[in-house]
Amino acid sequence: MKALLQRVAKAAVEVEGKTIAQINKGVLVFLAIEKGDEGKDLDFIVRKITSLRIFYDENGKMNLSVADISGDVLVVSQFTLAADCRKGNRPSFDSAEEPSKAEAMYLRAVERLKNGGLRVSHGEFAADMQVFLINDGPVTFILDSKR
Repeated sequence: MKALLQRVAKAAVEVEGKTIAQINKGVLVFLAIEKGDEGKDLDFIVRKITSLRIFYDENGKMNLSVADISGDVLVVSQFTLAADCRKGNRPSFDSAEEPSKAEAMYLRAVERLKNGGLRVSHGEFAADMQVFLINDGPVTFILDSKR
């Protein structure tokens, strides 16, 4: 499982010209489910999203998590993070999980984040989405449950 986290001042997702989700200060998460991902991968990603210390404390140190600042989380499915671009010029998506399994795990991730006490919004799985964000920093991290 892979996730790209961006610390944001705000972010929103549109589908067919309609805003379906938006957040203020917090974390935008692009999430990819890969073949072979299981509960331990989900546990790792959810724990990191919740507790990664990427927000500044009163001393200007990155010491606070999104939970610590009562920030928002926006989760967007993004199978392209599973791409292998090593050969040729066309990305291979062979490692991406098949859609029905990926959607189930994506929704479990959203639910687990909500159950952890976070304010969570999410995009629409497999939809053509437009994502708008103001990256705060910029601060961006790549998480990979297999590494």
